[in-house]
Amino acid sequence: MQAQKVVPFIDFNYYFRTFENDNFRQLEFQPIKEYKAGDDLVAYIDTRGNLRVYDGVERKDISNMNVQYQVSDHLMAYNIGPTLNIWDEGKLKTLTYFAKDYVVKDSIIVYEDTRFNTVNVYWNKQTFELYRLTGEMYMPEVIGDNILAFKDNGNFYKVFWRGQIYDLGIWNNTIDFQAGTDIVCFNDPTTRTFAVFENGQFLDVEQFYMKKYKAGRGFIVYEDLNSNLKMYKNGENQILSNFSASFWEVQDDLVVWGENSFVYAFQNGQKIQTSNFMPKDYLMKNNVFAFRNILGGVSALIDGKVTEISNQADAEYEIYGNVVLVKLFNRTFIVFKNGRKFQA
Repeated sequence: MQAQKVVPFIDFNYYFRTFENDNFRQLEFQPIKEYKAGDDLVAYIDTRGNLRVYDGVERKDISNMNVQYQVSDHLMAYNIGPTLNIWDEGKLKTLTYFAKDYVVKDSIIVYEDTRFNTVNVYWNKQTFELYRLTGEMYMPEVIGDNILAFKDNGNFYKVFWRGQIYDLGIWNNTIDFQAGTDIVCFNDPTTRTFAVFENGQFLDVEQFYMKKYKAGRGFIVYEDLNSNLKMYKNGENQILSNFSASFWEVQDDLVVWGENSFVYAFQNGQKIQTSNFMPKDYLMKNNVFAFRNILGGVSALIDGKVTEISNQADAEYEIYGNVVLVKLFNRTFIVFKNGRKFQA
């Protein structure tokens, strides 16, 4: 399960605070303009318009200029005009002075460089060129947390994973890839099979196309031709549901689906019933499933156990790492971590 470094929120005094190491800490005494956060960091614009980053250890001033920025669980990228810069584990670096579009994911940053008309990826503190174009620029077909699939200017489909590029084949039409962490799944048009890329190899999972599929951390989930909900992981298939799931979703380590009026989750190798009703809304992140309970409050599935965090109707909630943050109507907050509630 993912550790949590910062859980940011703005309290009833409009102070910007975080929950870290089982304590609350005030970051700013003046109201901030906005913030974006992942598991490891929070980036925000302070009252004077400065961009700052805090990672649970150090608060770093990034820029006093008007910037655009994106945050993932581990990385932050920001641009001042066409100059694209990044924050990675407290270190700052300029990727290019000629950036166009860019996307920030957990472990990679993909960006267009107009100086050489290239599309590049930043991973593990290194930069790799994916493809070079002679015409209009375009981004990869799919970008996962640490893996991506793309088509070069010769219609050659390839996968980038952990600093290496793997060739799939030439295809003139589009391919619907789904990417998670360390895995990509797709209907292979050359073999007419349902396939995955994992551990540096392309492998067939089913002998026919699948109608719907999604990828998580090292596994995929799909509906087969008989409407069974199946999981593929580490070379093995298993059926999660044979009741024609009314909905299903995959995120990080979790799978959640509905059977009739019941909702189930697959967590830590176990199928767990989370409710006997369809939640009005829900969030999935890492290995945590938080959802609107029957009273309109917030409950969460963590470590195989469903816990009622609050019954206050329509309370807002977020997930950071393995922590659920609930915002109550009077701008007070509940942090649920390791079976304990902390209030601010």
